[in-house]
Amino acid sequence: MTAADFIVVGGGIAGLSLAARLAAHGRVVVFEAEEAIGYHSSGRSATFAHYGIGNRTVRGLTSYSRAFFQAPPEGFAPAPLAKPSPALFVASEEMLPALDALTAEMKLFTDTIEPADEAGMLALCPILKTGQSGLVSAVVDHGGLRLDSDALLQGYARAVRAAGGETLTGRRLTAVRSAAGDWEVQVASGETWIAPVLVNAAGAWADGLAEMAGVRPLGLQPKRRTIIVVDPPAGTDVRAWPFVKTAVDEFYMLPEAGRLMASPVDEIDCEPCDASPDDYDIALAAYRIEQYTSLAVQRIAHRWAGLRTFTPDRVPTAGFAPDAPGFFWLAGQGGYGLQTAPAMAEAAEALILGGSWPAGLSGLGVAPDAVRPERLFKNS
Repeated sequence: MTAADFIVVGGGIAGLSLAARLAAHGRVVVFEAEEAIGYHSSGRSATFAHYGIGNRTVRGLTSYSRAFFQAPPEGFAPAPLAKPSPALFVASEEMLPALDALTAEMKLFTDTIEPADEAGMLALCPILKTGQSGLVSAVVDHGGLRLDSDALLQGYARAVRAAGGETLTGRRLTAVRSAAGDWEVQVASGETWIAPVLVNAAGAWADGLAEMAGVRPLGLQPKRRTIIVVDPPAGTDVRAWPFVKTAVDEFYMLPEAGRLMASPVDEIDCEPCDASPDDYDIALAAYRIEQYTSLAVQRIAHRWAGLRTFTPDRVPTAGFAPDAPGFFWLAGQGGYGLQTAPAMAEAAEALILGGSWPAGLSGLGVAPDAVRPERLFKNS
């Protein structure tokens, strides 16, 4: 049996970002069931940080995280983690109330937003369908950030190792149990580790891990999302095009390696799994491209699906389980795990160690009770 101070289950962005902070306070061991870190949700994200999703708590966490992306610790990554890129939120006539509400919420966190008429939309993305039967209004946030998810994951993993911690891949847990004030975990090979704090950052599998440990689950809801990649109009350089999203959750699109990546913003209930796209959702993604742009989809170059796991109130959770001392929840990141990871890691560090809540989060309206798991049990 090997002893540690902190065991973190889950090698996605949530687990690794917290592990990097905890490694300064003791020995950390991260367990990832797959053979590579970030295999599921973290590695299948659109990797764009913006204020167009979530509620005020999520937007506050997003705002707080921006400083890390724009100025990471020295040596964290060999290249910039974020590239400035505009985010264009578009609306048809029917979506105008939703666009107004979204604009008001975003303005609470950024002053880089301005309206865009049809000409302004086309100047940023010339294939959008505008006019009476198409898109009639938009707002553009010039403060959007295109994130490098791999650089983030690898940077956090390096930070864990540099502080003496370990990230162990291909370690699927077969047993989790409380043992005399500690938490003991075992993998298929029979290897066993023990630590006083167990962090459950297992993503879509987090409720299953809790049940294995005899801890009350949160009621997490994994949902599948589909993404396709298509060719742009012949001879068109799309690298400077913005992230485009409808004011309601029907469509988003952004440039990707010279092509266009798009999603119908689908949320399909799904069991925890290695998600794959459904034919209907692939077709729906192609239809949405043709509905909102002048592009005719001739070929789908690539397609995939990922899981986005939500708490019942769709706010990420960080905090000790009320019914299990030392069992710490870090789950329910939904579709905002990458863009909120630095904030959630710092908040979780404070909650685990009993330190001061980050003043910057308080200033953005994010209080500890907004993320602690107790709120979910009260609501249920």
